[in-house]
Order: sequence, then C-alpha cells, then structure tokens
Amino acid sequence: MSAVLPPLSPSASSPFPEGAFTSAQKEYLQGFMAGALTTGTGLAATPAPAPTLATPAALAGFHGVPIEDLCQQEKWKHATLPLDDNWERLLTHAATDRAPDAEHNFRFRWHGLFHVAPNQDSYMLRLRLPGCSITSHQLHGLADLATELCGGYAHVTTRGNLQLREIRPKDAVTVLMRLAELGLSARGSGADNLRNITASPDSGFAPDEVLDVRPYALALSHYVFNHRDLYDLPRKFNIAFDNGGSLTTAVDTNDLGFQAVRVTARSDTGIPACAPGTYFRVLLGGISGHKDFARDTGLLLAPDEVVPFSAAVLRAFSDHGDRTNRKKARLKYILDAKGTDWFLAEVAKRLSFPLRRIPLSACEPRRPVEKHAWLGARRQAQPHLNSLGVGCPVGRLTPRQMHRLADLAQNYGKGELRFTVYQNVLIPHLPDAFLETVKRAVVSMGLYHEAGLATGGIIACTGSWGCKYASADTKAHALALIRELPARVTIDQPVNIHVTGCAHTCAQHYCGDLGFISTKLADGSPGYHMVLGGGMDHEQGIAREVFKGVRADELTSVVVRVLSTWQTLRQSGETFVEWTRRHEVKQLQEFLS
Repeated sequence: MSAVLPPLSPSASSPFPEGAFTSAQKEYLQGFMAGALTTGTGLAATPAPAPTLATPAALAGFHGVPIEDLCQQEKWKHATLPLDDNWERLLTHAATDRAPDAEHNFRFRWHGLFHVAPNQDSYMLRLRLPGCSITSHQLHGLADLATELCGGYAHVTTRGNLQLREIRPKDAVTVLMRLAELGLSARGSGADNLRNITASPDSGFAPDEVLDVRPYALALSHYVFNHRDLYDLPRKFNIAFDNGGSLTTAVDTNDLGFQAVRVTARSDTGIPACAPGTYFRVLLGGISGHKDFARDTGLLLAPDEVVPFSAAVLRAFSDHGDRTNRKKARLKYILDAKGTDWFLAEVAKRLSFPLRRIPLSACEPRRPVEKHAWLGARRQAQPHLNSLGVGCPVGRLTPRQMHRLADLAQNYGKGELRFTVYQNVLIPHLPDAFLETVKRAVVSMGLYHEAGLATGGIIACTGSWGCKYASADTKAHALALIRELPARVTIDQPVNIHVTGCAHTCAQHYCGDLGFISTKLADGSPGYHMVLGGGMDHEQGIAREVFKGVRADELTSVVVRVLSTWQTLRQSGETFVEWTRRHEVKQLQEFLS
C-alpha cells in the first residue's frame, strides 16, 4: 500500500506550498479550525467552495454513468437533486394532506421524512443529533411535538438519535419548522446521505477516554450540512467516533470509523517515526447487515485532519460508488472490487496533506469495552460528578418521560443528555449529593438504571408494527423478554440480545451474543431465525445461524434454554461468545435440541 500513498510524515500535518490556497487546502484549514476551536483559540476559516456535481466527462450522463444504466433512484436524482425543490413539493403535499408516491417518498427522505404505509399511514421523522447529544430545552420541545403533531411517543434509535412517528402529511412542514425553532434538523437523515454521526456518548467526561471526540463529530456534521455535493451519495454512509473508553459506539460497524489512540515514544526497530500524542486510527468498510466489519487501514490521522479526510472519503465514494445497483452501492463493495489501497489512493488525491501509515503495534492497545456500561451510575473525570445511564425499554419514550428526563438533566445536571447506540440515554454531570434522588426519579417514571445481566443489552428495531419490511413485532417480543427472563434464568456474565425485523438489520442481529431476525413461518405466523456468537469491538465477529423458524411465542423459552445450556456446559469463566465460537454449529444444535 505504501506505493500508492504519499510519503509518511512524522508530523501531525505538512506545510502548505507557497502561493494561493487551493480548495483542498482551504478544506484542510476548516478541519484545522475544528481542532483549534476545541482548545479555545477562536480561529475562523473561509469555507471551501462546494465542487460542482458534474465534470465535462460526465455531462452526457450522471456521475459518468449513462442515464439508461442508472437505477431508478439515481434517475430521479438526475432529474432534480432532492434538496433543490423538496420544499415546494412538501408544501404542495401538505396543502392537500396527500401521501407521497414512491418517487416523493424517496425525495422527502432528504428532510428525514419516511412515509411508512401500509403499516402506518403517516410519516416517520428521523432526527439528526450529531454526537448523540441533546439539550433539555430541545427534549422538552420534542416531547411537546410528539404530543401535538405526532403519535405521542419517540423512539431512541441504534444510531443514538430519535424518531418521531405518526405524522400526517398536512403536518409535515410544520414539524420541520418546529424542529428548526429548537435548533434541530432532520436534513439528510435518510436515503443517499451521511446518516447521524455517532460519538462515544460519554465523550468529555469519561475518566478512561483517550480523547473527547464529540467536537470532531460536530465539526464534521456542520461541514457536511453546508456542502450540497455531499447530499448526493450512491447510498447511505455511516461514520462513528470512538473515544477509546469503556462505553461502545460500535465504531467497527460503520463505513468509516475513527478510533482515538495514543502514541508514545518508542524505539522499536521498523516502526516509522511519529511524534508522541493523541491521534485517530481509521477503519473502513463496516456494514454488519452484509456480514462485514470495518477494518483498520493502518492510517493515523491528527485530530485536525479528520474533517478534510472524511470529506475526501465521501467524495471518493460519491465518484466511484455503484449507481446502477443499489444492493452493491455501499463502500464495502468498492473496497471488495478495487481494494482498500486503491480507494485510499483516490482519497489521497483529494487531500492537501500526506497520509501516514503506522502499525497498530505503535499505538497503546485499546481498552476493552464493558458490556452494559450504558446503564447505571459511573464516576466522571470531573471531581464529585457522575453520569447515570437510564434504560428505555426497546428505546420507547413517552412525552411525560421525555419531559421528566429533561427536567432531571436541567435541575440536577447541566441541561445536557446523551443517547447511545443501545437505545438508552445518559444524564451527565450529576453531583454526588443528588445521584440517589435522580435514580429514584428515573424508576418512578417507569424507566430503569439497573437491569439483569440477561436483559440489560436487549435492543429491537421498529418491527412490523411500524415498518413494512419486518415480519414480526420485534419491540413487543423484546419487551416480553425484558419482562420474563429475570424470573426464568440466572446468569453471571452480561449478554446482548438483538431482535431485528428484516434484512436491513437495524438492530444488528449479526452482532449480538444472541441475534434474531424475523420471518414468516409456513402457517403465516411470525417467527425468527436465531444466530449465536456475534460481537463488536474486542469480541468482533459475525454470529452464525443455529436455528430457523423459532415461533415468536416461544422466543423466551428458547433464550432461556440457550443461556441455561451455556451456564451448564461452559468451561470455567468462559463467556458466551467464547463458548459458542468453540463449538461447530452442529454441536450447538445438538446441545440446544
């Protein structure tokens, strides 16, 4: 790979050549500004001009592809990029309270609106919460919005943001305007866009973090928000920032992942020189629904290089992604077809600084994440302050709960809340004196901060209740697990259970200790295929299918049997992942039958 990348650089960045700045160099300055702002220097930078969407070689088609070869969605985008005329179309639909046809359902996703008929004859709205953060004021406003113009609830998603549902077409524009008044947006949260940028939810207060990564997630989000060309990707794209602490953000399931690492002074022969300090390692190509994780590229970025590097990756993806077959349009398929080295060479062409490649062994090892660290009280880096992880059963919150969570954050913390990829919420900055008061308040509102080792890691997608692709009511079945498992099985190590409704794998069933994907059984009743032994982070691995066609009403019994068998047959101290991976699928089937 070193032959296709610019030379290694021992410094955090390289000097600009003499003369006027190019647009790429201006992009680099904007990334540098993001890093400088985190240290309070107050630097400003001129935004880079957005590149044109077409080059002379592509004028006869769209992104260099003949019009007749484009998939239908790309033909719609070629006719008019959705951002250019969506508002007028939305106004027309709202004025007549009209549900969208297939084309407009696709177009309106650029504003985060998904019409989810026939399961619900209404819109679902997916928000953007960069860095998974929200203020008390904003949560109060969303609670009012959920009551007045939506279905009276919100869902915490597996990308650390919120969804509102049951929005009538006539109210869609009003909902978007109300969001803007709260300082929130849903722009680009669906379709062929960069999805919500996630960050470790305890960034800035975790005592074991390598770096507070949230400023970089926010800087990147604002960069994308202000560049029109980055709203025309071949397919969706996920980016995550990992602070190197105990609480997972599932960075290895993303198309692009940044993992904070430390480099210390070393004298090991063969390791390229790199100044000691804090950096980001770059991971590429995660897409768990297609049974693949992001891989370490060997690249080491200084924090102020993250924004321009991300923009270059997105533009290289835009230029080379498949616009003829949406099933093969994700970044993984470029990497599979042409190789990571080739793609990074394309990225390097769009940068004004050289890329450095450093062996993983030159970095301090990443500490293992802690399962279920998203629940309960944890000491912060700041003296006498705590964060409290609050469980929201399968991610559902009522407006009353939203108001009360916002009040707790405002009255006892600093008016800030963080969502996690495990569908729950953290309330940070709670003084020691008020921690027990907040715990009691959480329980009184029907939420929890403690859970059994079998139930603390249960997540579920929307399911057939609100998604046309799902074959089972995943949230209802997951709630049944939460209610029933504590009385039926006792385990001494935490496990994660992921319940998803379809092949889109929004609940990432392939990454759970136990994973379930819904299906229709021969008699038409709902059921699940069961996979075992998946994991993320230090337990990374794709779960293997063990049983097909488990009846939905037998789900709890099957989980009890699996967990009990593991407890009985495992070796001393063996985790669930270790036990399942030690055996062939046929052996597991025999044990569990």
